[in-house]
Amino acid sequence: QESRGLGDVYKRQGRKLRKPFSHWNSNSRLYSNRIKIYTKTGDKGESSLFNGERRKKNDVIFDALGHTDELNAHIGLALEHCKIAGHGIDAYLEQVQSRLLDVGSHIATPRNTSSEKHKDRTNIPVDSVSTLEQWIDKLDAELPPLQNFILPSGGLASAHLHVARGVCRRAERSIIPLKDEGQVDAEVLKYMNRLSDFLFVSARFVAMK
Repeated sequence: QESRGLGDVYKRQGRKLRKPFSHWNSNSRLYSNRIKIYTKTGDKGESSLFNGERRKKNDVIFDALGHTDELNAHIGLALEHCKIAGHGIDAYLEQVQSRLLDVGSHIATPRNTSSEKHKDRTNIPVDSVSTLEQWIDKLDAELPPLQNFILPSGGLASAHLHVARGVCRRAERSIIPLKDEGQVDAEVLKYMNRLSDFLFVSARFVAMK
């Protein structure tokens, strides 16, 4: 059975808790169980981590979180193009998006300053890297041998996957100092490295299709 992380929970909860605009009451106020979008707690340039610690928004942790969030958005865009074209990798990309939420939760919980309880809740699933490797091998088996560098193009889906690959490399670079300082586990860095490989192979795969 496939292991699940916080990203899968967020995804399921997002589908479960989504409500139409009809849930506004007569006074145009939302019911109390709605999450408030703005809190004003970050107006002075600080924000909270999962462990409650406050840091400046230009801290290296928030840099890594921002790059990871941007990567997820690019993958979401690539996913929509893949759905339209029917390339058959939708489920892969959807799981990657969920897993990137796990990566974000992990980054937002520094390993060297967080409690064991917080750290246990934000470990990425143990099979995350091996799952990517299985997908890479499966897609690569259908591709002709790579003999030279390729241009990042090949249609809308492929081009957007190449953009995501580039952003993934940037996110990976931003995580390296966190790993070196003991704030992030090495497995997260390994996942991001393997993810860029998967995005590269995926871009070639959908270009061929």
